[in-house]
Amino acid sequence: MKRSKISIYAALGANIAIAAVKFIAGGVTGSAAMIAEGVHSIVDSVNELLLLYGIYSSNKERDQYHPFGYGRELYFWSFIVSILIFALGAGVSFYQGVAHLKQPAITGSLFWNYIVLIFSLLFEGISLIIAFRQFRSANTEGSLLDAVIRSKDPASFMVLFEDGAAVTGLVLVLACLFIGDITHNPYFDGIASLLVGLILTAASALLARESRSLLIGEGISAKTEKAIIDLIKRDRSVVSTPRIFSLYQSPEEVLLVILLNFKPKLTVGELNDHIDDIKRNIREQWPKIAYIVIQPEEGG
Repeated sequence: MKRSKISIYAALGANIAIAAVKFIAGGVTGSAAMIAEGVHSIVDSVNELLLLYGIYSSNKERDQYHPFGYGRELYFWSFIVSILIFALGAGVSFYQGVAHLKQPAITGSLFWNYIVLIFSLLFEGISLIIAFRQFRSANTEGSLLDAVIRSKDPASFMVLFEDGAAVTGLVLVLACLFIGDITHNPYFDGIASLLVGLILTAASALLARESRSLLIGEGISAKTEKAIIDLIKRDRSVVSTPRIFSLYQSPEEVLLVILLNFKPKLTVGELNDHIDDIKRNIREQWPKIAYIVIQPEEGG
């Protein structure tokens, strides 16, 4: 199933443009915070490209070696993205921050730094709004954090958190540079870089946690499982439902294995009819459940 890439393309375009002007401003003024922000934008651009590749790979048709398809490719590349945010984005920010605390290097006016930061904040803000609206349109229930935890589409919430971290970092860098400018204290530049590193570390940890959980294998919610059991109980041939196993193969495909105890003395034809009815009813209510395996047992 094709999923929307609007938020990813918006973030990619914004980050490429912003990275260029950040590096120019950082090179001219010697600002560690601007260089860290430039690296942050480059890392985000690479991350968006990896997410696009993950989406492309996850849409490949199933084959004999991957009978359930390639949907979990998206989870793998999402986990790689979370590692890159820490290894490259946070790592470079910490390095730049420590180096410029030891030897402050800002020279001259910070006018162009302010212009670049305000420009970046505007475009990152637009990208964040697009990502937030797209994510919320598909995840309407509960708080934002709850929606992220429940979401099985890492591409959507990763862009949201990347943009959120970018906007937060830009605000802190702008504030630190302004304070350093008016107090003539160059150490605030290094402090701003360290703060960007902390923000990226926190974002990376949260994204890695969610991506790892999806990569290992998450199932349907307890609420959905209970609803499926209630639906199955409407079939009078079913005595009990000992166990349900579920696994997300991709954000749009779920594998469902159900152990069912049926009434005794059902013929093979009757049993098959009841199983077909149960599968059809489940698929009608939950279209994402693409694979349903029912293991019948007699009695119970």
